[in-house]
Amino acid sequence: MTRPFRLVDVFGTAPFTGNPLAVIADADGLSTAEMQAITRWLNLSETTFLLPPTDPAADYRVRIFSLSRELPFAGHPTLGTAHAWAEAGGVPKWNGVIVQECGAGLVTIRRDADRLAFAAPPLLRGGPPDEADIAEVAAVLRIDRAAIVDAAWVDNGPGWICAMLASAAEVLAIEPARHHGRPIDIGVVGPHEPGGAAAFEIRALFTNPEGVLVEDPVTGSLNASVGQWLFASGRANGAYVAAQGTRLGRAGRVHVEQDAAGQVWVGGAVRTLFAGHAL
Repeated sequence: MTRPFRLVDVFGTAPFTGNPLAVIADADGLSTAEMQAITRWLNLSETTFLLPPTDPAADYRVRIFSLSRELPFAGHPTLGTAHAWAEAGGVPKWNGVIVQECGAGLVTIRRDADRLAFAAPPLLRGGPPDEADIAEVAAVLRIDRAAIVDAAWVDNGPGWICAMLASAAEVLAIEPARHHGRPIDIGVVGPHEPGGAAAFEIRALFTNPEGVLVEDPVTGSLNASVGQWLFASGRANGAYVAAQGTRLGRAGRVHVEQDAAGQVWVGGAVRTLFAGHAL
């Protein structure tokens, strides 16, 4: 059988400037091994598979795969999948919001003008890392330990640890190692000068199955957990825009907001660039 397929661009300021995602609908009948094989063949950072929900509160269920494993949650796949589901005619059960079922539970997605935004899920792990963990991050980034002004676990599924540098310029100047001997997911954040289009610069670096360090263009899950950290620490208030993908020639913009109830929302533009059928 054939299955509808969309290739969408998430968080970009124009087509081909964000993070691509493959969304395969009607994925019933595909095994976990087949989903992982499809993801590896497509060779994008993530591919998602749309399924009927098992929770009556959800509009759909999604399984999210990276090149190496299934993820309980990821940000740009959440927005891209919600966009693909709605574009294919999906109608939300609840007033004005889409409810996604995934490995991390239920995630709420809302429309903000021409953007979609998801409610950041709770952290699975937070707090300060051990000094040995921070030293490992510094070694991978190939910077002095003293350049890391703060660090935190910001893990909402992928396993992120985040290092804060003094400026966006320092973040952009990083030339990380090419290989690391064990799996690691590193976020790096630094503030831009006040008054610019973006308040913070973000980079996301992780090891692939061969241990090669890869940079992700624009990362919703990292921005969600970093946003929670920035708001909780008083480094951000209300709302801000983060830039990501600059070193890769992308122009990702992530809109992060904390509402009156304390919920953090992470949003960006989503566009379908290719559509067809997967065999």
